[in-house]
Amino acid sequence: MPKHSSKPSLLLINQTLRVQDNPALTHAISGDAPLIALYVFDTNMRKMGGASKWWLHHSLVSLHKKLETLRIPLILKKGDSFSIIQKITDDYEINGVYWNREYDSHGIALGKELKQWADRKGLDCQSFNASLLHEPSLIKNKQDGTFKVFSPFWKTILKADEPLPNLPIPKPAHYYENPVESDDLNNWCLLPKKPDWAHSFFNYWQPGEDGAHLKLSKFLSNTLERYKQGRDFPDYQTTSLLSPHLRFGEISPRQIWHAVKKFSKLTGAHNADKYLSEIGWREFSHYLLFYNPNLHQENFNKKFNRLEWNDAEDSKKFIKSWQQGLTGYPLIDAGMRELWQTGYMHNRVRMVAASFLVKHLLIDWREGEKWFWDTLVDACPANNAASWQWVAGTGADAAPYFRIFNPVLQSQKFDPEGNYIRRFVPELNALPVKLIHAPWEAKQSELSHFKIELGKTYPYPIIDHKEARNKALAAFENVKNYKN
Repeated sequence: MPKHSSKPSLLLINQTLRVQDNPALTHAISGDAPLIALYVFDTNMRKMGGASKWWLHHSLVSLHKKLETLRIPLILKKGDSFSIIQKITDDYEINGVYWNREYDSHGIALGKELKQWADRKGLDCQSFNASLLHEPSLIKNKQDGTFKVFSPFWKTILKADEPLPNLPIPKPAHYYENPVESDDLNNWCLLPKKPDWAHSFFNYWQPGEDGAHLKLSKFLSNTLERYKQGRDFPDYQTTSLLSPHLRFGEISPRQIWHAVKKFSKLTGAHNADKYLSEIGWREFSHYLLFYNPNLHQENFNKKFNRLEWNDAEDSKKFIKSWQQGLTGYPLIDAGMRELWQTGYMHNRVRMVAASFLVKHLLIDWREGEKWFWDTLVDACPANNAASWQWVAGTGADAAPYFRIFNPVLQSQKFDPEGNYIRRFVPELNALPVKLIHAPWEAKQSELSHFKIELGKTYPYPIIDHKEARNKALAAFENVKNYKN
């Protein structure tokens, strides 16, 4: 292949780790110049959690192979994004810089700084929307203000123009004739070693763009029709499992939107709208983050700043028991162990486990948000924070303060045969259905028969549901009528 001698353009990867439907890539590669791609592991951003770093490592390996087929070298650098971009631009005599926008405070600030700098240098500089159906700044309510409730927000989205069509994989770029200097990905030490707590993740996940499209294909052909009825049952795999792929930009919401619409039209599938509304919740979470950059640290509803969380010495023991899946409530323990083993937790169980931490134990929701941030492969800055605030009752369109999930009733309703519990809490495997949801209610003779000794082979509940519920209601009642 002939090499090209003109000055190259620079593609900033950010969190769009794909080549299909990548508007910044499509635009950058359409010019006559060769193209260099840059991914910066930015040390000024919120420190990425362990599970996310595992995913990032393997996703970057996958992306590197994809870019190679397009004749695009990938440079990896660690440090301050703006300083690194400036240096790369000078070192390689870059003639244009292109990226896909991010909607957290760091991404927004970096985008503004880059555009001002590029203008001063006379560089071509453009950014694009690659991660949302619509730009948050363009979605307004009838009073030209911002939405705080999901339903009217989603109705507005549905009335807006159809999301832009997907972009295909672009044609290969011109070769860049000079060598590039990049960090060695292995030197970033993103993968756990001693212990390798992620060793089983590959049993569940294939990070990268190909893995994302495989998940989408399986969901459409095997699961979408059962989604509405089955999505709340953790023992039946009826969710799409696309959230980590979305979080790292290995697939776009537009691609999912158009694929679901097309499949529904061809097959007459009835659950498309219900599933797409979940994509809408993701959209709403990013919308909230765009207008509330400290969403993971500050109560959206400021009146809850007066709420007195449990910060007594026993709260540390409670947090540890919750993290380890040793609360004595089987459904919650199953979810927390699923999280540790797979980097993921079923959404219904997430709600119950999060509610238990916040409402039963009166632990500040920020403690839970931090744990999920570290252990979830789909730990998204928008979704994680917005979802925790929703459960805690402190967020936008939040669950009312008096909604306190009963972990036993939730277990009986959504894991009726106890199979999800048996999978992740094997010490209860022998228990029959009538006992598995609340083993402390069983007779001692029954537990002995199944070789279960509460307090040794499985813990007693760390807190009584009724007592905890009443205490939480009293605490939240104190702030109910407080005005911002």
